[in-house]
Amino acid sequence: MSDSGVVNIHGKEYKTVALRVSEFREKHPDWSIKTKILSSADIVQIRASILDPNGRVVSTGLAEEVRGSTNINKTSALENAETSAVGRCLAFFGLGGSYIASADEVADAQKQQAELEIVERLKVHNAAVRDHIESVVAI
Repeated sequence: MSDSGVVNIHGKEYKTVALRVSEFREKHPDWSIKTKILSSADIVQIRASILDPNGRVVSTGLAEEVRGSTNINKTSALENAETSAVGRCLAFFGLGGSYIASADEVADAQKQQAELEIVERLKVHNAAVRDHIESVVAI
């Protein structure tokens, strides 16, 4: 991640949720961000809301994570979902740059895709070894 809070991924600039929260706090010091756990079982669901000084909800964002689906979700699915929900809420509020997804969400999605590709390659490799084990042992 960049120190500036902006990350370039495949030629597109994405803001981190941390940068979005900082911008929000700077521009709206009397406003608040609230989160609510909708589910914390195997599927974690969080709703984030931005409230104006009168307590009126002006933006919301939802996020869902599956416990254990990635390395981070093995220990921190709730925190991961909360960060994503806050990022989406801020983006819908107008603090997201050009994209709703944050740099964190895009990076996580890319990492998960890379992990799936590795698993698929291992399946092909294991099948080839299984199909030709006698030749492998002979060599």
